Amino acid sequence: MYQKDYILRMIEMLGDLLRAIFGMITRGNYQQASRSINEAYLTMLRKDAAFFQNIPAGELTTTLINDHHYTNAHLEVLAELLYAEATLLYEKKNKQESLPYYQKSILLFEFIEKTDRTFSEERQDRMRVIRDRITGIGENITSRDA
Repeated sequence: MYQKDYILRMIEMLGDLLRAIFGMITRGNYQQASRSINEAYLTMLRKDAAFFQNIPAGELTTTLINDHHYTNAHLEVLAELLYAEATLLYEKKNKQESLPYYQKSILLFEFIEKTDRTFSEERQDRMRVIRDRITGIGENITSRDA
């Protein structure tokens, strides 16, 4: 029961934090948003952002679950933080740089969707947005190369 309460509080806290971060991004306060994202990695996942950036996408879930004992709740927090970081880069006009963050985020959300027993409309919406962004970035790259 205690662990379930902790996870619910963590998810609530993450929701509040993400709303604040996306508000900062919307207002163009990119530096503060970046600091908040980095603090969230450390506070919620006990690792800095670089730790997750250095894990190849194809090994992300396996490494985090097997080597670091992450749960789906941890993975969902990470997916949201990667999404926030991708959005920050995207809004700063660093669309190409945002792509690996979006890709890792969708990978985690899809894993959670397959393995979690709960349906989340919010997660479904987030996944649609990420897929659209990935497609848009890919089309932008293709049109530049043509």
